[in-house]
Amino acid sequence: MNTPYPTPITPSKTIIGWIGTGIMGSAMASHLLTAGYTLFIYARTPSKTASLQSLGAHLVSSPSELAKTCDIIFTMLGHPSDVKEIVLDSILDSLRPSSVVIDHTSSHPALAKDIYNAARAKNCWAVDAPVSGGDKGAQDGKLAILAGGDESIVKWLYPLFSLMGKPTYVGGAGCGQSCKIANQITVGGSLLGLSEGLVFAEKAGLDKEKWMGAVRSGAAGSLVMEIFGERMIGRDFRPGGFAEYMVKDLGMGLDVVEQGGDEVTVLPGAALCKQLFSGMVANGDGKLGTQGLITVVERINGKK
Repeated sequence: MNTPYPTPITPSKTIIGWIGTGIMGSAMASHLLTAGYTLFIYARTPSKTASLQSLGAHLVSSPSELAKTCDIIFTMLGHPSDVKEIVLDSILDSLRPSSVVIDHTSSHPALAKDIYNAARAKNCWAVDAPVSGGDKGAQDGKLAILAGGDESIVKWLYPLFSLMGKPTYVGGAGCGQSCKIANQITVGGSLLGLSEGLVFAEKAGLDKEKWMGAVRSGAAGSLVMEIFGERMIGRDFRPGGFAEYMVKDLGMGLDVVEQGGDEVTVLPGAALCKQLFSGMVANGDGKLGTQGLITVVERINGKK
């Protein structure tokens, strides 16, 4: 212990904490354990940590205990309200000087800036680093990591980030979250296009597998199609990311626009996608994966 920034990060000396052991968080944290790092974890539901404990992770009883123990703390939570409660109202009070906290949650840019400022007031550091790539990217260690904060801190964290995916420094505090919101606007539109394409193909009497095989190498092809196309066709709606989280993410984008004053950007597509994902939630499908958006398009077209 006691090897925070700028001491070089190594498995033998750096002590890491992790909060958030859902589908994404567990997969991401497992790469750190596999690389030989000492990992302490906290979870509101300790049973969710069984797989990480089997790899050698140590369970602690509170976020504050984690903060007092570790040099670097990662969080991967559900909502901005969780980030505020765990990071801003708990972890930061217990951090040791020069410690670093990284939030991988898709959260609000304004909250990321508040966390950064609070961390600097305690001579600590904060990085907002939401990710893209879904459950498969987390499992394969191929996530896109969108990092905002101090560039020197982000570069210092590369030995850890590189175990989970490809890190990109995108700007100061809050920029990681803004980058993720723009990502979700793009992904939401791609999911809607793929859903409508599949529904139209079926209505036109086409074989959906053959249709996708025919167009995937053309302009319609995308990583969204590669990740979610087969799942949509096979009715596999198991979540990598919950549909209700897409409502949250797109809502934050529209909220940022509303806060923009004279700098308003009109986002009609994002607003429509949010309404359709909200339809999933209203139908009781908020815990399905985002690829379940096709069910909304199907319902609109009379398919039960």
